[in-house]
Formats: sequence, C-alpha cells, structure tokens
Amino acid sequence: MKAKKIGILESGGANFSSIYHALVRLGAEPSLTKDVKELEKSEALILPGVGSAGFAMKQLQDSEFVDYLKSLEKPVLGICLGNQLLCLSSEEDDVEGLGIIPIKVRRLQGPKVIPHMGWNNLVTMSSSEPLLRGITTDDSFYFIHSYGAEVHPSYTKGICDYEGRFSAVIRRDNFCGVQFHPEKSGVSGLKLLNNFLELKL
Repeated sequence: MKAKKIGILESGGANFSSIYHALVRLGAEPSLTKDVKELEKSEALILPGVGSAGFAMKQLQDSEFVDYLKSLEKPVLGICLGNQLLCLSSEEDDVEGLGIIPIKVRRLQGPKVIPHMGWNNLVTMSSSEPLLRGITTDDSFYFIHSYGAEVHPSYTKGICDYEGRFSAVIRRDNFCGVQFHPEKSGVSGLKLLNNFLELKL
C-alpha cells in the first residue's frame, strides 16, 4: 500500500520530531512545513499547536493560515493546544479559536495540581468513533495541559476526568482533536494515530 503523505503544520517554537517519527513508524510520509503548497500535497494534516492559545492563534493569523485551515476537506488532527485551537474560544488569553468545533475551552479547576501532567485514561468514549477503534478505557495516554474543552453531546467522542470531566477526543466531520499527546503515549497513542491515517470520510 502506498504510504500516506501527512503534513505537519510548523507553527514555530517547538520540536515536533516525536510526531514526525511516530508517523514514520506507522509507514506514513510526514512533512514538517509551513508552506501551503507543500501542505496541499498531503492527504491529511496535523495541527500540533505550541505555546499559549493567544500566541498560537497569532502565529496562525500572521501566517494567514486561519482561512486555509477552515477550508480543508481532508482529515485534520489537532494535538493538545492544536485540539483547543479548533474550538470556539479559550479562557487562556481570552482568545477566539478557529471556531470549527463549537466548544469552549475552560481552565481546569480544583484542588489537584495544575497542570494535568502524566498518564490518564478515558472514562467514557463513543463506541462508533473510528478514531478510537481498538481503544478501550484501559488504554492510557500522556497529558500535559491546564485547559480543556467542555463536554459536548455531539462533538465529544472521548472524555477524561481530572478536576472534572473534559473532552479528551473531539470530532466534527473531517476535523478531529485530542487533548493528550498520542506521539508520546506508547502503543495506545500509535493505535490512535494509525486510526487517523486510515480515517475515511
């Protein structure tokens, strides 16, 4: 089978080598770039997101990526902050997001240590969601975040519980998002990334 070309949007300020190498392990052909012409050659796109929500949105706006991302019909996966950027808005920096998935991002609240950092499971998930095929509540994923998307009856596909429940997996049509880092989540993370590579719209 021909290797799938995956564009990783280079939004500046971070090392995305773990995402790149995880995709290579799965037999994909990833390309780390901020060149729209190069991204157009890809069959799917990953939006990692770096820094704070305000900084990341400014990077997208300054690079004129906002309208481009909203227009995409190929599979898109937002990871961690990239997942939050797909949403309506974030309490972090009080910033508007891309608005692709109509969920608001709130700061985690409670007596536990914030940020939520380490391994955690999904407490519930959609059994019909292709992104979660072969994944159960026994699978653990690596999280590091202080903000999380609210739970939505239509767009939340997987829920995690840390200082209250938040959306750990979201999806609207071709746009998917995960709050955790699949590229740092061992076998469970590779299963999810492989499901993304095989996603059929």
